[in-house]
Amino acid sequence: MSGEDVRRRFVEFFEELGHRLVPSSSLVPHNDPTVLLTTAGMQQMTPYFLGLEQPLAARMVTVQKCFRTVDIEEVGDASHCTFFFMLGNFSVGDYFKRESLAWSWEFLTERLGIPADRLYPTVHPDDAESLAIWRDVIGVAERQVSALDDNWWGPVGPTGPNGPDSEIYFDRGEQYGTDPATAFPGGDSPRFLEVWNNVFMQYLQAPDGSRTPLPRQHVDTGMGLERLVMVMQGAESLYDIDLFQTIIQRAAALANVSYGVDPETDRALRIIADHTRGSTFLIADGVLPGNEGRAYVLRRIVRRAVRSGRKLGLERPFLADVAGVVIQQFADHHPELRDRQRQIERVLTHEEEQFGRTLRAGIGRFESLVAGLAGAAAKRGETVAQLLPGDEAFRLHDTFGFPLDLTIELAREHGLEVDRAGFEAALADQRATSRGSAASAFKDLAQGRTELYVAAAGSATDFHGYWATKTRSTVVALIDAEGQVDEADAGQPVEIILDRTPFYGESGGQVGDTGSLRTETGLVAIDDTYKPTPDLTVHRGTVAEGFVRAGEPASAEIDVERRQAIRRNHTATHLLHRALRLVLGDETHQAGSLVAPGRLRFDFTSLDAVTPEQLDSIAEIVNREIVQNRLVETKSSSYQDAVAGGATALFGEKYGDTVRVVTILEFSQELCGGTHVQFTGEIGPFLILSEGSVAAGVRRIEAVTGIEAVGRMLAQQRALDVTGRSLRVPWSEVPAQIEALHGRIRGLEREASRLRGLVAGARIGELLEQAVAVDGTRVLASRVEAESKEGLRQLGDRLRDRLDSGVIMLGTVIDGRPSLLSIVSPDLIARGVRAGDLVREAATVIDGRGGGRPDLAEAGGKDATKLDAALAGVEHIVRRGLGG
Repeated sequence: MSGEDVRRRFVEFFEELGHRLVPSSSLVPHNDPTVLLTTAGMQQMTPYFLGLEQPLAARMVTVQKCFRTVDIEEVGDASHCTFFFMLGNFSVGDYFKRESLAWSWEFLTERLGIPADRLYPTVHPDDAESLAIWRDVIGVAERQVSALDDNWWGPVGPTGPNGPDSEIYFDRGEQYGTDPATAFPGGDSPRFLEVWNNVFMQYLQAPDGSRTPLPRQHVDTGMGLERLVMVMQGAESLYDIDLFQTIIQRAAALANVSYGVDPETDRALRIIADHTRGSTFLIADGVLPGNEGRAYVLRRIVRRAVRSGRKLGLERPFLADVAGVVIQQFADHHPELRDRQRQIERVLTHEEEQFGRTLRAGIGRFESLVAGLAGAAAKRGETVAQLLPGDEAFRLHDTFGFPLDLTIELAREHGLEVDRAGFEAALADQRATSRGSAASAFKDLAQGRTELYVAAAGSATDFHGYWATKTRSTVVALIDAEGQVDEADAGQPVEIILDRTPFYGESGGQVGDTGSLRTETGLVAIDDTYKPTPDLTVHRGTVAEGFVRAGEPASAEIDVERRQAIRRNHTATHLLHRALRLVLGDETHQAGSLVAPGRLRFDFTSLDAVTPEQLDSIAEIVNREIVQNRLVETKSSSYQDAVAGGATALFGEKYGDTVRVVTILEFSQELCGGTHVQFTGEIGPFLILSEGSVAAGVRRIEAVTGIEAVGRMLAQQRALDVTGRSLRVPWSEVPAQIEALHGRIRGLEREASRLRGLVAGARIGELLEQAVAVDGTRVLASRVEAESKEGLRQLGDRLRDRLDSGVIMLGTVIDGRPSLLSIVSPDLIARGVRAGDLVREAATVIDGRGGGRPDLAEAGGKDATKLDAALAGVEHIVRRGLGG
């Protein structure tokens, strides 16, 4: 029985039982960024089971494309694969265990004719209901039914739907194992092959681990098509079935080798067959080779297949040829393969050619590394080296395009392990040094490249961005850091010139658009757009997936949400400009602006500061015009007619003969080439953040609109509410209450200052009593408590007022660091004692420096533990200064 027959019989069986055939979903999960690829038939059913979406039918049947990455490195043996088809029947709150298990048994034994004595069901130990159905309803001998602890599905996370499952195993025969320790359903022996799994979503698990029955119970079953075909065809392995052999035989013919003769040849052919199947379906579902996520998965399997082909002697590109067999084999069920055959072949050929150019050199580098490691090991008396350094594995990745798993596979063949941690560290270092956008990569080159852009473009860019967010365009030119190029590959920063574009190039204060550019073979993430000349647009981005070539058609699409935010802010600047002139007078003019998605900045001429009352009036006018929802019109006109008609032109701005006039009905009229809303009501709230001077006669307002303004106002409201509750007053009384508190605080501070003075006065007497006589001079060197250097100075001033003649050295610790203050009376300065000299020498003890005037000096240090020692040495320093 062919694989196609098995597939057809499964679908027909469940259609006869009232199931609706649902097409396979894409390998790229829909609206689920947490999952890399589709790995099971249940994924597209999950929203139905959770009640988030209405199912297409209560009973459904699918043949789902699946891709699992966990076994990529194992592919090549007889049992592992990455891409496969999963047969499944599903019930959304309709039938349950009895019907599902009975139909599974009926299909396997009656429709396919598998002997019942070779099928072994399993159940969860707590699922007595399923055991009873197998034994009493279906009639399977109880000795044939095993209880396995892992027959339980879910929940995904600590809570959610879950329930028991029941698997069906096929006994391949005693030739595959007789050891009772392993040869049983669920054991490690290859004798028992899991064929089908019936999952019963029966319970809802709470955070405490308790389970309650679901109000609606569901069935999710899954059966690998390739495994079932393996049973039906009596094949030794997955790769011996017709679904794989058609592909394997084509690859073998291209390489002029035979399958089933040499183990290494068989391994290479199996890798080519599986990886070509997987890559063909991935590309058909929109995945292109790249360096991250699913794009990197595709690159890994393509390059692994290329290396396997080279081992068979296939030096020329061959993957597109093998992919043609895959397309012919499966296109009737998956028409996207035929629809995108040209794209599949181009992407595979390009990736194969690109990797092929470095593969030979990379293998040579690897072999020289192995030889060097072996030589070093021999010198140490070791028979073989153990570890390939991570930085060398990274060099193979960075210079020769070797995915890490390919290096690991090569190393394993030579008895080596790879230092994965070292590889990841080198990769992280590279990402840190190369982090930045394409805009930053080309920033320093732009000024000297205008002639290059003009020559590459050949003509002006046709801008469609006033009315369109996406265009069908042609890639006129590609430019990298060195100059014009024919193509750019994944990971490469590039500048792109299109014949037409929806992207607005930065000009007139409005920032450039971001978005994406997709060709048949590549995806470019555009992170900046600018205009080297008024009629030429350059798009800067990084090739995210695949490759792009000059001369090819492309779909250009801007980030619509970001553009909408920019449009709101740009129209708001026009409203603000007019409001400023209404409030401050017609002598106020625009002096510059920045229109970005998150904020707007508007510079204007004014000799006087804007009062709070004027600022309130300006904001009120702008918001009133927004609420009026005035029409915003644009039209082209001659410069003379536009100015004569009352349009405002910016002083110093260069305009052509034809200009664009933006009119806010009955309010504002300006010359402007930027993008705007259609009605002012689209702007939403307008909120001024700040106003201040930026230059002589020039002031600046920064503001936000739309969602940004709403977020700001909500945050302010929350802060006001919290403050009101804390002060126990309504929010409207918060300002008055805060002012009253400030008054109380000022009064308390005055009282505290008075009390500190009294305390300090008392301390002065105590400190003066500590003064000692040195050669007839009073010297006070004491450690004191002070909250700040200013407090230390105030204490020193009080002591000086009470000490007519003498030397004062005070020390304290502020924020963990020692400080010194030295004061010397005028008569002692005349005798050669200077405060700066004293404090400078004392500071050396606390690992510090200081200085100042002869009568007053300060020092700071690092070692607070030596402060007392520094003060103890003051007497000696003074005695030496007095000549004693």
